[in-house]
Amino acid sequence: MYKWLRSLLFFFPPESIHHFSMFLLNSLSGTRAGRHLLRKVFTVPDSSLQKRFLGLDFKNFLGLAAGFDKNALYLQSLETLGFGFVEIGTVTPLAQGGNPKPRLFRLRKDEALINRMGFNNDGVDTVVTRLKRWKEKPAESGNTTLRIGGNIGKNKSTPNEMAWQDYVICFEKLFPWVDFFVVNVSSPNTPGLRELQEKESLRKILTELQDLNHKQPLPKPLLLKISPDLSYEQLDDVVDLSLEIGLDGLVVSNTRITREGLKTSPEELATIGAGGLSGRPIREKSTELIRYISQKTRGGLLIIGSGGIHNADDAKEKMIAGAALVQIWTGFIYEGPGLVKQILRTSVEV
Repeated sequence: MYKWLRSLLFFFPPESIHHFSMFLLNSLSGTRAGRHLLRKVFTVPDSSLQKRFLGLDFKNFLGLAAGFDKNALYLQSLETLGFGFVEIGTVTPLAQGGNPKPRLFRLRKDEALINRMGFNNDGVDTVVTRLKRWKEKPAESGNTTLRIGGNIGKNKSTPNEMAWQDYVICFEKLFPWVDFFVVNVSSPNTPGLRELQEKESLRKILTELQDLNHKQPLPKPLLLKISPDLSYEQLDDVVDLSLEIGLDGLVVSNTRITREGLKTSPEELATIGAGGLSGRPIREKSTELIRYISQKTRGGLLIIGSGGIHNADDAKEKMIAGAALVQIWTGFIYEGPGLVKQILRTSVEV
């Protein structure tokens, strides 16, 4: 059924149809009858899926990666589809429009996407208003079971030497309204951002955030999202620094800039241009990094596995490699909302 619907949806520009589809889903999940129908069709209400990590209870191990719901607009819909957690953002202090359109592209032969969105978002104050409204919804809406991660970044106009201030602003404003934080210094679509992954730049950001966190009566889990394009020497630096500062975990991983081994023609790729690659082509690299970090840290850092999950076997692969939780994004686009149920149901059956 979804394959037929996907062929129709894929006639339209990716970014436009994303917003339109989620608008329709929001309209349906906004009614009690609609929520009941969606949960009946898509969810796996099994208590054996419940997990406890980082001092938080998750109704299941499957989440939606940052970038899908940048502005906390679709939380009701995503909870209704059965996700255990959703990572909103990337959120920056000030609203920004991101890079010029078109900036999201399908690679159908590879079941992949290329994006150069550029941290387009409504700004932290607007996002906070929406999260506050979400938290205050009545329990019948189902919002009490969904964990929210706040993915935070810097504005494009902020120079790197001042970037830590942007992360602090987002951290302080989002703190009452999210369950955990993910620091994003690994997107390839904001000029110079990945330079913040260098050890000393990263130390400044993470130290400031952790100092603030520890001043809170109840500190919240703080994780770092890493690039799959790091060399192993750079990766070792990031892991060592994460352990030194006492981070809770890593999200492994963000999109790639490499174009190796794709079925899409070089001519089409040249037409698309720059951007981060996600989907099936990055599955192996992401899993390789999860396995490496898990073995290096011996469980010292919780890992959220992300990258190329298109079926239950892909999710299982990530967890065997060392991920405690997993996230989907591009697979959700290509396989449809039924992917959530497929992954969770297979886990229950095993």
